[in-house]
Amino acid sequence: MSILVAKAEQQLRMIVENAFRTCFEKGDLPEAEIPAFKVEIPADRSHGDYSANAALVGARVFRTAPPKIAAALQSNIDLADTYFASCEVAGAGFLNFRLSPVYYADILSDVNEKGDAYGSSDYAAGKRALVEFVSANPTGPMHVGNARGGAMGDTLAEVLTRAGYQTEREFYINDGGNQIEKFGLSLDIRYRQHFGDPIEMPEDSYHGQDIIDHAVAFAEINGDKYMHTDEAERRKALVAYALPLNIAGLERDLLKYNIKYDTWFHESTLHNSGAAKQVVEILTEKGFTYEQDGALWLKAEQFGCDKDFVLVRSNGLYTYIVPDIAYHYNKLCIRHFDLAVDILGADHHGYVPRLKAALQALGVDPERLQVVLMQMVRLIKEGEIVKASKRSGKAITLVTLLEEVPIDAARFFFNLREANSHCDFDLDLAVEESSQNPVYYCQYAHARICSILAKMREKGVEAVFADRDALCLLTAPEEKELIRHIAALTGEIVTAAQALDPSKITKYAVDLAALFHKFYNACRVDVPEENLRDARLSLCMATRSVMKTVLCMLKVAAPESM
Repeated sequence: MSILVAKAEQQLRMIVENAFRTCFEKGDLPEAEIPAFKVEIPADRSHGDYSANAALVGARVFRTAPPKIAAALQSNIDLADTYFASCEVAGAGFLNFRLSPVYYADILSDVNEKGDAYGSSDYAAGKRALVEFVSANPTGPMHVGNARGGAMGDTLAEVLTRAGYQTEREFYINDGGNQIEKFGLSLDIRYRQHFGDPIEMPEDSYHGQDIIDHAVAFAEINGDKYMHTDEAERRKALVAYALPLNIAGLERDLLKYNIKYDTWFHESTLHNSGAAKQVVEILTEKGFTYEQDGALWLKAEQFGCDKDFVLVRSNGLYTYIVPDIAYHYNKLCIRHFDLAVDILGADHHGYVPRLKAALQALGVDPERLQVVLMQMVRLIKEGEIVKASKRSGKAITLVTLLEEVPIDAARFFFNLREANSHCDFDLDLAVEESSQNPVYYCQYAHARICSILAKMREKGVEAVFADRDALCLLTAPEEKELIRHIAALTGEIVTAAQALDPSKITKYAVDLAALFHKFYNACRVDVPEENLRDARLSLCMATRSVMKTVLCMLKVAAPESM
């Protein structure tokens, strides 16, 4: 929560505690230990801005009915020099408090002073976080699931940064293992076919046009030279040519999507450096492995898994999880990140406990690894599920999606729902210029404020941020509701960081837009009374600043006109 919100809640606790002490001194209540009470925001704000259950929890301590305790406390409450204007007794003995205009004025002044830093906090106290996301197979183009993971991971990294983490973004390149073997096989066959070899493509190989294009380009550079070498040498040369091009393509396409990574980490380095071998040796030295049927197994049941699993096959080759264990050991124990976050597809639900079990066996706190499992994406157009691009007739990739819809819409839409919810991406709505389109709705709110300020400037009124006395005039329900939402930004960011849920940020933006439109429709800005006019212009400016900050977190533009 913001400093001012925290200050108000601290004041409220002190107000109630001091009231108890005064009651003890005056004999209104028998002296006893002040009971632990809760300070909460009522579900119905018409009852007050905050509520304390001090009288209810004190009933047993003081052997007195809660309404009587509440009345005693209320008569001894001192609100001087606090953010609170009144206290009322309600229901079975709740104490309901209302904030003073000074609180709302100070929230807006805080926004004005902090600018685009408003909403940031030191919640994480500078701990280091690594967010690994997309990590698409480099043997082919990125699909729409990767597009969702990219938007979510990039926004989550920004959320963590604003919550006080030193955050880095990382792409894990799977340039080892079976998929690279299959990649080499597919390229090899297409290369040989190019020179007339009638060999057929196996069913489980890669059949995409990109494989043909690579093989043809390789042939144009090298001719039939590799038709006369052994298979292993030919495949190695083909992979060495095509894989860097694919990786460069991934980086290029993600940059178009406004995603820039701090690190591109190659799986192959874990094999070449001996890191994969090292983690197996450590697990064995610790006594957490055993041999069975010629394979090496991890005693994973000891660490919460439903069953043990194989690390090294009977043929001496590592299973797919060994380099992943080494990779996460590298993140947490070699590079010393306090928190590692992975954005993965929902099909990894069985993989996560295995990975965490291995880390725990290695002596790493498994809670330092947090995995966000992301459900599938369905593209919807005219009410029907879309599986292929109209232009190419092929499966829709990240690149073809961005030809269909604006980047702003893609990033916003993919963050609209929690990761564990299925994502129905409405292609028609994403390009619609109406209040039904949530990204347009938020951008329009920002542009509308810019227009308001421009029109006032044309009338000779330059918006200057009002002083506290003028801001205290903002007492209309719509004004206070909007300011309360602005005040909640810091807490919302921290909550999103704790839950690893960037959808809370898009919801905040949509609610901010709705509350601004509600305020603007209810409260005329260009009023004759200058102080009130300046205060409402200041509220417009604060809302614009916060909306821009939130849209920037999503890497979505904040236009000044639409």
